[in-house]
Amino acid sequence: MFEGTVRNGTIDRLAIGLSGLCLVHCVASAVFVALLASAGGFLLNPVFHEVGLTLAILLGMIGLGRGLLQHGFMLPAAIGSLGLGMMAGALTLGHDGGEVLYSILGVLILALGHDLNRRAVV
Repeated sequence: MFEGTVRNGTIDRLAIGLSGLCLVHCVASAVFVALLASAGGFLLNPVFHEVGLTLAILLGMIGLGRGLLQHGFMLPAAIGSLGLGMMAGALTLGHDGGEVLYSILGVLILALGHDLNRRAVV
């Protein structure tokens, strides 16, 4: 049953959806920080980022790893790993050091890796 789920790209679609939620979170956080300091502070809580990155890593390992084993193409996993690395590195920058920009770029690159993986699954 899990084999069919991976084969039709469900995990990759789920990971792309998570990337989209992360993108919305990053943009909403930046807007809320500019408009409402207290709401922005809540959304910028490090727990959101740590939990989101943990979920992204788990879905990346499952989706991209299974895809690599199934179709043998390294490119989706490599691109996805680059996106995860950018997201993880962004956590070290702080909110005024470009965290939002690097998080958004990382999310987009990770989503591209999952999309390539979904398309490559036979």
